[in-house]
Amino acid sequence: MTGRRTGRIRGRRGPSGTGGTSMLQIAVPMIRQGKTAGYYLDALIQSGAKPVTGSEIDPERCSGLLLPGGPDVEPVRYGQQPAPETKPDPELDALQFDVLERFLALGRPVFGICRGQQLINAALGGTLIQHLPTAADHIGLPDGTDNAHACTADPDSFIGRLYGPRFAVNSSHHQAVDRPGAGLRPVLWAQDGVIEALQHETLPIWSVQFHPERMGFARKREDTADGRLLFRFFLEKCREANQ
Repeated sequence: MTGRRTGRIRGRRGPSGTGGTSMLQIAVPMIRQGKTAGYYLDALIQSGAKPVTGSEIDPERCSGLLLPGGPDVEPVRYGQQPAPETKPDPELDALQFDVLERFLALGRPVFGICRGQQLINAALGGTLIQHLPTAADHIGLPDGTDNAHACTADPDSFIGRLYGPRFAVNSSHHQAVDRPGAGLRPVLWAQDGVIEALQHETLPIWSVQFHPERMGFARKREDTADGRLLFRFFLEKCREANQ
């Protein structure tokens, strides 16, 4: 997917066996599974879904798509040359851009986390800030744990309705959304103005820059909001779309 999508995509009937009370199958396209990849899978399992991983993803058999965190998106995807700090993975980009395009064609729900938000934005014609001038406030801490900071939400948004107008999130990134892609609306901001969440005006697409899989379940933090709410929200949207 290289251009903007501006039209509404009509959804189709959900995959057989994924609606109602059956366990939802959620695609998580990835090539290599490191330690942090397991956090996304654990969050889905503990929320009552079955993750479908790997590079051979069949959207027809899945109720939704989770695009997880990972390396930087290749700048050519949004019309830029790489900055010195940018470390892309073109192979992973090829896989995830392709899978995203196929899920959008089916009108199935999509949820992006960190890199996932940036990839969605680039796929819909937006651009990224390759290295934040305030990166020190957003990257992980020297001991390997996530940073944390306050955010302000649009009250008339999915994230504002889940958490209220002001709450704290974790943080482990050096890039961020710059110009939003077609149909994407910023709905959450860090104190320095960095866009921390997006939602699409007409399509079932939601994303966050932070890591809810590390703000809930076994990794729940006392200094941030509860990340479990986002996974519950996404899975409920998948159920509704596939009924």
